[in-house]
Amino acid sequence: MNRKYRKVIIAGNWKMNKLATDAKPFVEELRAAMPKDKTCETVLCVPFPIIPAMARAMRDSRIAYGAQDVSEHASGAYTGEVSAAMLANLKVKYCIVGHSERRQYHGETDSAVNVKAKALLDEGVTPIICVGESLEQREKELTSEFVAYQVKAALAGMDAKTVKRCVIAYEPIWAIGTGRTASAEQAQEVCHEIRGVIRELYDARIARAVSILYGGSMNAKNCAELLAQPDIDGGLIGGASLKTEDFAKIISATEEE
Repeated sequence: MNRKYRKVIIAGNWKMNKLATDAKPFVEELRAAMPKDKTCETVLCVPFPIIPAMARAMRDSRIAYGAQDVSEHASGAYTGEVSAAMLANLKVKYCIVGHSERRQYHGETDSAVNVKAKALLDEGVTPIICVGESLEQREKELTSEFVAYQVKAALAGMDAKTVKRCVIAYEPIWAIGTGRTASAEQAQEVCHEIRGVIRELYDARIARAVSILYGGSMNAKNCAELLAQPDIDGGLIGGASLKTEDFAKIISATEEE
């Protein structure tokens, strides 16, 4: 982490779990367990139906709430879709785009990720842009090239000022929900390379300003080592974000220097 240049963010991704009625008790438990002088940004990205309940539960809270996806379209005959304007109207602060599960199960392309990120930025919502390689790509030593392409595609057409408003999350696909985790050294190496891509596209000042998170089974046991890496500015947390005690421990780990 490097607090001097960029924001530290711990973002929970509930995926398709919990109900609206779970929001209030969860937030109350989490607030009680969190460090009193928390300096990181904490956000819970929840399913669309839970967002209004989460908004109510988080009044006067130091926790933000976010969404897990957004439509490429602003409005129209797109049954089941949710636009960036709709999220902004609900005061959503962050939204995940390009998660590997969206790419794998819903055919989301790099081009779509770019369009979605821009739509969110136009509405004042911060996109958490996910990138990451498969196990096959890692074993063939294609990680650097593949992740660099994803980053370049996601940021295509954005100027430097806009890119500073984005968050990148490196989530190796082989480590998501598998219990396997990239070593701290592996995660740092790729996050450093991601920052290098941004430096190449823009400049060192912009690269220094962009928060890069690590996902892929970060939990209460391994978070301290991962967060100690200079180019890892937080985490996108899956399963551990469903448990208040574990999530609070990860938040607390950001206070350790």
